[in-house]
Amino acid sequence: MPAEDVPVPQGPADALAAVVALRRLADQLEDAAVEQAMRAGWGWPEVAEALGVTRQAVHKKHAKRLIAAGVTLRRRQ
Repeated sequence: MPAEDVPVPQGPADALAAVVALRRLADQLEDAAVEQAMRAGWGWPEVAEALGVTRQAVHKKHAKRLIAAGVTLRRRQ
């Protein structure tokens, strides 16, 4: 979608509220996608590469939640 097609909220409060909502949605999508990838047998390096972050960053952000969700995490060999 070209930038000129993006609706611009009226006023800074609406614009900032839209940013917050988009960040929350992006976080939810990332959580679901990472969980799906890990359940499909992906390792931390593959997930990290797909997200454009380090293995350590993705592990730090998602490991506890995935373990609590019952996802079996692969160990490095």
